[in-house]
Amino acid sequence: MSSEPRCYAVVPCAGIGLRAGAGGPKQYAPLLGEAVVAHTLRALAAVKRIRRTLVVLSPDDKAFEGHVEGFAGWVVRSGGSTRADSVAAGLRALRLHGASDGDWVLVHDAARCLVRPELVDRLIDACLPDEVGGLLALPLADTLKQASGQRVAETLDRSDKWLAQTPQMFRLGTLQLALAAAAGQVTDEASAIEALGHAPLLVPGEIENLKLTWPSDFALARRLLETR
Repeated sequence: MSSEPRCYAVVPCAGIGLRAGAGGPKQYAPLLGEAVVAHTLRALAAVKRIRRTLVVLSPDDKAFEGHVEGFAGWVVRSGGSTRADSVAAGLRALRLHGASDGDWVLVHDAARCLVRPELVDRLIDACLPDEVGGLLALPLADTLKQASGQRVAETLDRSDKWLAQTPQMFRLGTLQLALAAAAGQVTDEASAIEALGHAPLLVPGEIENLKLTWPSDFALARRLLETR
């Protein structure tokens, strides 16, 4: 590990966003006159302890620069067919830029454009002294149902359930090893870390930090941004 670990952000941005109904990749959908990902990257740029942000695009992406003018971070066009593949490509690219095993990587969804810089700082404060790292998450507030088709099969205990958010913050070396071992079969970085036998730290997030997934999410995001 380096004596003074640095913090980097990796933003996987290679998805096609079919569920969002945005007529194209949801990260480029317009939101108050700017692309969704432009809002996301502005928030990360305001976090002083993030040394640089690296965006992972699909190999045939020709739209990014037109939607995010003046982006001062790094861009690689080596995204894969899964989120895990794209993050792994981002970690390899960070090494080429001089990052080492002991440096911290904050992986953040391009479509979580409502994240606030102070929320990212909260995660960094919690994880820097931690051996494993962790993620922003919300304790489950609603009653949780197990479905059978379109009907309720049973009600599940929600007392120890959390909803995972991003950023998720782990050491580069550990995360790279975890993703390689998972072979792409995980939906977030914490799952890969867990599979290595580690217990990531749960850092309370905020309900505003939602991932734009469905058409109705865009209307909600617009209203929230207008109130800021």
